[in-house]
Amino acid sequence: MNGIDIKILSILQQNGQLSMARLSEQVGLSLSACHRRVKLLEANGIISNYTARLDRKAIGLELQVFIEIKLGSHSKDDNAAFESAILAMPDVLECHLISGDFDYLMRVAVSGPSDYEDFYRNRLSQIPAVAQIKTLMSVSTLKEFQGYNLKYLEA
Repeated sequence: MNGIDIKILSILQQNGQLSMARLSEQVGLSLSACHRRVKLLEANGIISNYTARLDRKAIGLELQVFIEIKLGSHSKDDNAAFESAILAMPDVLECHLISGDFDYLMRVAVSGPSDYEDFYRNRLSQIPAVAQIKTLMSVSTLKEFQGYNLKYLEA
């Protein structure tokens, strides 16, 4: 990847709907050269897909919760069962295996406290491998994810 690829990625992170003509204009390439680079970035898995970024609150997901999970066992079967259960839960926006006192950190968005209680009681706490759950409710969001900082790619 070079500086032009990084510029293409930066622009597409902000507006994935930008036409190829406008993108090529903004990066200073011909339409065909720009199209070729984008297709190569897609083929190499650097661009994995294009999505619309929704406003969480505008669609009624008022409550954002971060949850630390500790498993009672770290057997291969328990880990696989936990991960499979989490992957099937659409309320879970992210789930990360972490170091420290807990095993996983996840982010959940729901419409309010009663929906979180339902998620907690009827889904999350029902996973057999889960031994401990710590809930951290977000009071407000200072900054939402807007794309990766690509300055580290420049060498």
